[in-house]
Amino acid sequence: MKPFFRFIALGSILLLFGNWGFFAHRISPQLATYYLPKKMQGFFFANLDQLVRDAVRPDVRRNTDPKEAPRHFIDFEAYGDSAAWKIPERWEEASKKYPVDTLLKYGTVPWRVNEMQTKLTEAFRSKNKDSILYYAAELCHYVGDAHVPLHTSLNYDGQLSNQKGIHALWESTLPEMDIQEYHLNHPYNARFLSDPQHAIWQELRDAHVLVKTVFEEERKASEHLPDSLKYQSRMRYGRMSKAPTPLFARRYSQRLADEVQNQLIRTAQDISSFWYTCWVNAGKPDLSAIQPIPKATRKNLKKEERVWKKNQLLAKGMLRAKKEE
Repeated sequence: MKPFFRFIALGSILLLFGNWGFFAHRISPQLATYYLPKKMQGFFFANLDQLVRDAVRPDVRRNTDPKEAPRHFIDFEAYGDSAAWKIPERWEEASKKYPVDTLLKYGTVPWRVNEMQTKLTEAFRSKNKDSILYYAAELCHYVGDAHVPLHTSLNYDGQLSNQKGIHALWESTLPEMDIQEYHLNHPYNARFLSDPQHAIWQELRDAHVLVKTVFEEERKASEHLPDSLKYQSRMRYGRMSKAPTPLFARRYSQRLADEVQNQLIRTAQDISSFWYTCWVNAGKPDLSAIQPIPKATRKNLKKEERVWKKNQLLAKGMLRAKKEE
């Protein structure tokens, strides 16, 4: 399937089931903000509602920009055995080894991350608030996509293995269903990435390793389960669609254990490190000079951090992704 039409098909899935799904994409910037150093944290917290809202913008943009499609994935299997460890990490080298048309067809997410990282660094350096927020949200989204195993596979929706619908099941249904059980309060401090391009490739490789279990555990969860108990019809966004039953989704979730939660946490941690790295490489500009942070905002930040550390964001109504639903 050509990348544009592949993404249109994927887009239909995401629209039906919620879209790193919209919900998960919007959790990441909130968690990432808690990991930032104090000199950055106030600025990002003051603009967190905008970042959460805009974290899904690249997925929305795919409906109008045909160039957007390949920026969200990379199909490693298309390049042969162990390709995740053999494709050159730098675009200049990769485009010498493979035709550009081939690279575009099978996805460019690692290089898109690098592009957004460069632009965010430039935005910090120019001290342009709007540009900082714009590229911080863009970078957030593509880093998130790099952590989804099915964004690294030709069999991105199980269409090649008679497991169609697995994409939305893994990245949307499960986090929406299990969010109350997630531990979102993992401690972490944003770290400087000496080689951001290599860092995102490492995350993609780790995500790709999970592809096997994503499919295997779905098969095992489906054993001895007739379609009448595996699927249900439901109306969403004005359309009747086929969706996994709570019974099947729960069985699949239990088999995966903490896999989805762990990838969500890793996403947020890496986002914070990419933001921090861009800021450091820009010379650590004074963000309070770009936007003064009122004492009330800092007070709210401390309050929210305390709630987060107790893993009570959802219980206290402070998980912004839930509000966006």
